[in-house]
Amino acid sequence: EDAAKLVPGTKIKITGNKGEWSGEIEIMDATFEFAGKDTYIAPALDATKLLGTDELIDHQNEKVSFKGLTVEAVEYKNDEPGDDIYVTLGYNGASYSFCVERYLTAPDSEVYTTVGTLQVGNVVDVEGFLYWYEGPNTHITSIVKK
Repeated sequence: EDAAKLVPGTKIKITGNKGEWSGEIEIMDATFEFAGKDTYIAPALDATKLLGTDELIDHQNEKVSFKGLTVEAVEYKNDEPGDDIYVTLGYNGASYSFCVERYLTAPDSEVYTTVGTLQVGNVVDVEGFLYWYEGPNTHITSIVKK
């Protein structure tokens, strides 16, 4: 029943242990409690110019955006629409991995549907959370075709 109350902007206090898995900093064995009635949604940091730099990891787990990236590949996990979508986007001659996680963004959502229609060569602006698994792998929460 608490999950239904966890809408964007809800402030919570998380208590747990800091851990690391393949370079990703995580909170493990966590519990949470609601922290008041105020709401807040962080703006996305435009991290486009940080792609390919050592500074990008300093923004791990932050809400970020990337602008003007070119679609290089779109693949469904296990070749199954309805599962995770792996997206390779290019910027300044380098390729970067992005993902639409099914458990975070349902197959009937706008972002999932939009990513599923992308074609190689499309230019996009992306917003998401900078997940880190052996390098940057942003979990896409919003995407706009240019």
